[in-house]
Amino acid sequence: MARTATPRHYLMVRPTHFDVEYSINPWMDPGKPTFAQLAVTQWEWLRDLFGELGHRVEQLDPRPGLPDMVFAANGATVLDGRVLVARFRHTQRSAEAGAYLSWFRSRGYESVRQAQWVNEGEGDYLVAGSRLLAGTGFRTSPRAHAEAADYFGVPVVSLTLVDPRFYHLDTALAVLDEEMIMYYPPAFSDESRRVLEDLYPDAILASAEDAAAFGLNAVSDGRHVILPQAATTLIAQLRDHDYDPIPADLSELLKAGGSVKCCTLELRT
Repeated sequence: MARTATPRHYLMVRPTHFDVEYSINPWMDPGKPTFAQLAVTQWEWLRDLFGELGHRVEQLDPRPGLPDMVFAANGATVLDGRVLVARFRHTQRSAEAGAYLSWFRSRGYESVRQAQWVNEGEGDYLVAGSRLLAGTGFRTSPRAHAEAADYFGVPVVSLTLVDPRFYHLDTALAVLDEEMIMYYPPAFSDESRRVLEDLYPDAILASAEDAAAFGLNAVSDGRHVILPQAATTLIAQLRDHDYDPIPADLSELLKAGGSVKCCTLELRT
């Protein structure tokens, strides 16, 4: 099968103030050293790669005191030009929402609002063709799923995460194109696994090792799939399915529990 890349429009935030100052997921250890310049270098490689692949990248200015703001995917969900800005669960990140509200309003988006219920943007909302796959269990409130369905006017498929290492949906599942996903089954409840099996019987299944390497925190344009380089078996499976995987080294950002997808918010206008 010939895979076709579709030009995308992304929003990113430079990790100027990146650090691990607190712990709000199992990957974060404030006792380990971090290197902001290395994080910037790795992030710039990803930003430049998007440009080389023909995608448009805009940047939101980072703000001091918000070390996780680099994880732009958590800031909002954008579909058909409508913007639902996140309402973060943890106080350490709550101020990020104001930056996203201001940015989208200044760019002339006509429908911009902050969510009423706790949700963390594309961390837990993944657009898959005509449906929205929505995670819950650790961050996003189940009540937020109905809010998203009403706001965007699309069917929402609720999926429950059960392993705290995979605290956001985008750490346990990646959308490859409108009909194909890859995911790690043990990250989901039994009921959610059955839902995924019914919807995506031909999905690529990640091994425990590749999932732990954050291999599912990936970005796909329908052909190219950018994912952590340590997910070697997943990379091989993607090639077998005629995708073009591009290994990435975002090891510094992984110290805060984020990688390729976490850094990338898609602007669907």
